[in-house]
Amino acid sequence: MQQTAETSKPTLDQRRAKHAWQAVADAKKELKEKDFKDFCMQARRLPVRIMASGLGQALSFLNAKGSAPELLREIGDWVLDKREKPGSAKPKPAENELIKRIIDGNSDFLRRATDETIAYLQWLNRFAEAEGPAEGD
Repeated sequence: MQQTAETSKPTLDQRRAKHAWQAVADAKKELKEKDFKDFCMQARRLPVRIMASGLGQALSFLNAKGSAPELLREIGDWVLDKREKPGSAKPKPAENELIKRIIDGNSDFLRRATDETIAYLQWLNRFAEAEGPAEGD
């Protein structure tokens, strides 16, 4: 039986892409050029930081430096809400909300959040590359 567009649902990867696309579009529209460049630069560096230090430490580093709070909110929004509830109208969390959940959560939550953040950042970084400044800018 063939599914029609009305009955088929987007895959998790498609939903990640949609959220990431909207996150980059919103950042580009709402942030000053310098802040948007920082958003893109921090997004590009974050996967390496996560692999080197862990999700909690990488996010805490960004939070402590005050770098790209919008990026922290977008990641938190996806991991804590929109991944499980695609149609949720819940407002985006504070930039440190995911960090708090990591601290209070168990190892299973940390593992899932880390995997999901890395998968999400693959999309976000592709869109940031397309919409953002060039590497040398």
